[in-house]
Amino acid sequence: MALSEERVLEALRTVMDPELGKDLVSLGMVGEIRLEGGRVDLLIQLTTPACPLKGQIEAEIRRALAPLGLEEVRVRFGGGVRPPEQYPLPGVKHVVAVASGKGGVGKSTVAANLALALAREGAAVGLLDADLYGPSQAKMFGLEGERLKVDPQRRILPLEAYGLKVLSIANIVPPGQAMIWRGPILHGTLKQFLEEVNWGELDYLVVDLPPGTGDVQLSLTQLTRVSGGVIVTTPQEVALIDAERAADMFKKVQVPILGVVENMSHFLCPHCGQPTPIFGQGGGRRLAERLKTRFLGEIPLTLAVRESGDQGRPILVTAPESPEAEAFQKAARELAGALSVQSFIALPMA
Repeated sequence: MALSEERVLEALRTVMDPELGKDLVSLGMVGEIRLEGGRVDLLIQLTTPACPLKGQIEAEIRRALAPLGLEEVRVRFGGGVRPPEQYPLPGVKHVVAVASGKGGVGKSTVAANLALALAREGAAVGLLDADLYGPSQAKMFGLEGERLKVDPQRRILPLEAYGLKVLSIANIVPPGQAMIWRGPILHGTLKQFLEEVNWGELDYLVVDLPPGTGDVQLSLTQLTRVSGGVIVTTPQEVALIDAERAADMFKKVQVPILGVVENMSHFLCPHCGQPTPIFGQGGGRRLAERLKTRFLGEIPLTLAVRESGDQGRPILVTAPESPEAEAFQKAARELAGALSVQSFIALPMA
């Protein structure tokens, strides 16, 4: 039987998207088929550039097309982050809140590197430092001392670093000044940071929330539609108690929980590379199981992660091929996959 586009499409109907549970053809993900002799060139349009199962999809495509006797199969991936029916903010497709029930678990480090990892996958990403009492993103991105500017419409222009748009209260108030603010002032400041900022076109706006479950968290959910929340914890039981409270907060304000990141999962010795579970093992995974959500990954505790943050150049910038950076990259892909599935459920494919 002669090779044809119809035969290729029929074979691709057997290839399922592992996240969405439907075949590539019915999902509209087969963007282009080019036949030349015994060769086929495919363009597969993914629902997110950070698809965590890209390799699996390609392997399934090759397996499905094998019976056709093709000399060569070329698979290219395209596509961008799928927009929601209604944008939460002008130009912003998804608002992702990163939370922890307590301080000291490395939430800001996780938020910074998740944002960078999403950008490395080809997404347009912004980072909002909503930890108004203890802002740290300006320090972590080498933006201390930089002042914010406004556009002709008097909207705040975020600063830029390493391909991200970054906004922090630290770039407005003098260094070291305490934010002794009550709820209404916090609400007003966050409202300004969301509604009076020219974010441009973003696939993801990652919001670094303060520890706990207080005014800022509540204000965020009142001021915009949050696509989902990420819980950051360390493995030990004391941290998990408060992480579970952060998860409960998301549930009560009807924000989907996208997954759990276990930070400081184990200490990696800089000399021998041996992992040591200083804070115990498996706590984050067990929490994800209890919450019936994804376990996004384990981030090791290393000297390089701490030093890179202190130097204003996160580990995704200083050592993008390191085990630590790869752990963040994997977590970001899982996060993007969770958002992709959620978008598919919320809005039928075109």
